[in-house]
Amino acid sequence: MPERTVASPLGPLTLTESEGAIISLRWGDGGTDDSPLLRRAEAQLRRYFDGGDEPFDLPLEVAGSDIQRAVCALMQAIPLGETRTYGDLARDLGVPAQVVGQACGGNPIPVIIPCHRVLGASGLGGFSARGGVETKVWLLRHEGAAGLLI
Repeated sequence: MPERTVASPLGPLTLTESEGAIISLRWGDGGTDDSPLLRRAEAQLRRYFDGGDEPFDLPLEVAGSDIQRAVCALMQAIPLGETRTYGDLARDLGVPAQVVGQACGGNPIPVIIPCHRVLGASGLGGFSARGGVETKVWLLRHEGAAGLLI
């Protein structure tokens, strides 16, 4: 599958494409493949890290259970600079908050699908990407949601 690594303030991020959709974003070096979709995704990530406030507009394919896809869809609906709690998403889906937390941790396309915008009821909650909670805090500050952390 074609992969392209993008430099970011958080270190290298590698995008993977399959059948016309982005299927993963992971921390670390990967490929240098070229395709229109990978170039478009790279441009949108660069714009995001440069402070752009436009939402990502890319075809995404989330592998996993129905609940995984449903949680990812709810996360995509959280606007830049805003947050929701695991409990909020759980109520929307009629499932326990722990199920939402597991789905957030299993998000295959972090940053683009903003799992960092989902917080615990009384704290940050977790973050399974490189850097852990510090990366989550960086992303929230970058988006202007730092006031929510106090």
